[in-house]
Amino acid sequence: MALFSQTSLHGFQALLWKCRMFSPVSGCPQLFALSFSIPSREKFNCFSFMTSSSAELPVDPKGTDVIPSKKRSEIGYEEKAWDKEAKEISEGELHSSSSVRAPKKQLSSHALLKRQFTNIQPPEKPLQAEEWNRLRENFQSPKVFEEVMLNSMVKCNSPIDVAKSLLTHVAKSNGDIEYKLLVKYLLLCVQQRQTSEILDVHDIMKGRFKILENGAYSLIIKGLSDSDQWRMALTILEEVKKIMIPSRIQYESCIKAASRHQEMNLAFELYHEMLAKDLVPTFDVLQAFFDFSRGMKGAELQKELFGILLYLRENQLYPHKTFMRSIKLWFESIPERSWRGHLTNIKESGQCPVCNRQLEDSSLTEDEYNNLREKIIRDVIHGTDTFRKTSPQEFEAFQKFVENRLPFDIVIDGLNVSHMNARKMQCENLFNAVNYLAKKNTRLLVLGRKHMLFNSSNWKREIMEEMQNKADFFFAENISEDDAFLLYATLRSGKHCKFVTRDFLRDHKACLSDSLTRHLFRKWQRGRQIAFSPSAEGKHIHFLPALRYDCVVQTTGDTWHIPYKDIFEEKYSYQVPRKWLCIQQK
Repeated sequence: MALFSQTSLHGFQALLWKCRMFSPVSGCPQLFALSFSIPSREKFNCFSFMTSSSAELPVDPKGTDVIPSKKRSEIGYEEKAWDKEAKEISEGELHSSSSVRAPKKQLSSHALLKRQFTNIQPPEKPLQAEEWNRLRENFQSPKVFEEVMLNSMVKCNSPIDVAKSLLTHVAKSNGDIEYKLLVKYLLLCVQQRQTSEILDVHDIMKGRFKILENGAYSLIIKGLSDSDQWRMALTILEEVKKIMIPSRIQYESCIKAASRHQEMNLAFELYHEMLAKDLVPTFDVLQAFFDFSRGMKGAELQKELFGILLYLRENQLYPHKTFMRSIKLWFESIPERSWRGHLTNIKESGQCPVCNRQLEDSSLTEDEYNNLREKIIRDVIHGTDTFRKTSPQEFEAFQKFVENRLPFDIVIDGLNVSHMNARKMQCENLFNAVNYLAKKNTRLLVLGRKHMLFNSSNWKREIMEEMQNKADFFFAENISEDDAFLLYATLRSGKHCKFVTRDFLRDHKACLSDSLTRHLFRKWQRGRQIAFSPSAEGKHIHFLPALRYDCVVQTTGDTWHIPYKDIFEEKYSYQVPRKWLCIQQK
């Protein structure tokens, strides 16, 4: 298929060489960032996660959740995933190995263009040269006309022939076509699944450059993976491996293509290769494994899918509802096995009301706790940058303060809690929390800042004095980081002590020296951290007590319990889900 309507592919390639479409590699300028995003109304999906509308999701009577069976996804997860991929490509700096960095002024001017020209309407049909010239002359900034017009074509999902006519005009008028324009055209082809056009552009680019930049490789691999030429994407992935570490986008495009064609051995080979390169898989690709393995036989395949569930456990990841649904349907499709899934809520005691199994306890043993406390104090508190934002003298004073008042039942991150409800004074937020937690005769320690002691619009002296009658307060310097204080006071108070903060404490977990200790830290955190949020009307605080049972994926062999969240969350959250999928083998 010809890249231009007026010429054959060979004729067009000849035109390119004649017109010097690309400058030599040695003189290649910085390749510009793409400045567009894929329109939501024309997103494309390479997989359909729909199941038969007759597939029912039995819900335990004691549970509260019902999932509609006809919707593939309540959140359009795969569409979100590709939007994010396109954004990563568009916001990245596209460059070949020989390119040099462009001046910041030049890059920032293109960023401004993205915002300035957002409502340009591209033509509905191909134009002749004189018509393009007329549009260009009347455009506010003729120098960037072609770039802005192609951006608009991508946004509006214009017909390919319209973009071809513009590039034909550029090639004949200027004697060359800038790399960035060709990449924009490539994205339009990928967006519309124009496989032959993608192959043509790839051939042209490879004919001029030995090495392409990462963004172009991602687009080509993505486009081919969604087509019947998906094996060519694997060939290009091998090309990429020779010159750089492939990106997550590139791996996942190939994994999903192999899964869609039920070549699961190949898909898992790529998956393990991806993990070995420390690339974190998205829920999108993990869900694809379960969707495309449905009804397939094989002990090895089953072992691999169980391995994904254990990956969720190890990394404290909670699938969203549609991912959970895919897991459930896969279990129930396993040939010659009788698995059945139910949605439920676990009792406070940790017992599952569906299968009556007791979930794992969230508490650590004495040995585990002592080992964790020793390593946190050594590796996290004394082994990191604790003293960059606090002085050794201040922390020593804090240690003495804590030792003279041990033990505490709850340690509160005062500054964190005070920002809970923006419609209230900060001291009022903190007062409500202290007042609620002090009702059960618990010994409270509040970690505050010295600015809280001075009258201001957010901090009232009389309220602070009343709070200090109900809890111990330690006021650190305003610039001090209080996470180390929080961890130290909680751990020194003993296994029973809990803490209140909305921080996830990921940085501190990362400082721990080995995976076992990191696992213990996460388990301790899940069982000790009290979640909170303001009520819908903002008048009250809702506290969710720390759970007695561990909120991670767990199995006994003939049962699986999988905690899940209603919607996909891109960021880690300190809040653990309260909804579970119980799967048992009959």
